[in-house]
Parts: sequence; C-alpha cells; structure tokens
Amino acid sequence: MAEASQQIVFDFKEVAEALVKYHGLHEGLWGIYVQFGLGAANVNTPDDLETIAPAAIIPVRRLGLQRFPEANNLTVDAAIVNPPTTTKRPAKKGA
Repeated sequence: MAEASQQIVFDFKEVAEALVKYHGLHEGLWGIYVQFGLGAANVNTPDDLETIAPAAIIPVRRLGLQRFPEANNLTVDAAIVNPPTTTKRPAKKGA
C-alpha cells in the first residue's frame, strides 16, 4: 500500500480503460464521466482571518463511464483495450 506522502496519478484514458475492463465492456467508445455538486458557504479569507467572503464549494459527487460518439482525450475503444476473450474448445479425442 502506498504511504500517505506518495501519489499514484492516472490520466483520463487510464481511468477509462480500468473501468471498461472492470465492467467487462467489449465494444464502443467509453470515457470518464464526472458529476460535480455545488454548495456555498461563508469562509474566512486567507489574508485577513476576520474577514469572511461567500465561497463556492464544488465537490466531486460521482465518477463513472459515459459512451461517446467520437474518440477524444477522455475515451478508449473497448474493443481495443478489452477485447472479448475467445475460448478454444478442446479437441475431441479420436477426431
């Protein structure tokens, strides 16, 4: 397991590829999908802790996959990164 001071970073295509494989998808262009939330609060300003200012809080609510009509920097082709496996039938004895 990585220590707290270490980072393992992935680009968008790596995340999409891992999710495509995890979900067993074998066809189509798939890319990452991020759903954000929106909240607000009054917060202290960094230069003057006695002054408050309205602030937006934008949490990441969900991560997922989305099918895309065209390839882009977020997508992978499931047929390439996760081709279906073909299982060979054992040869019949005496044939």
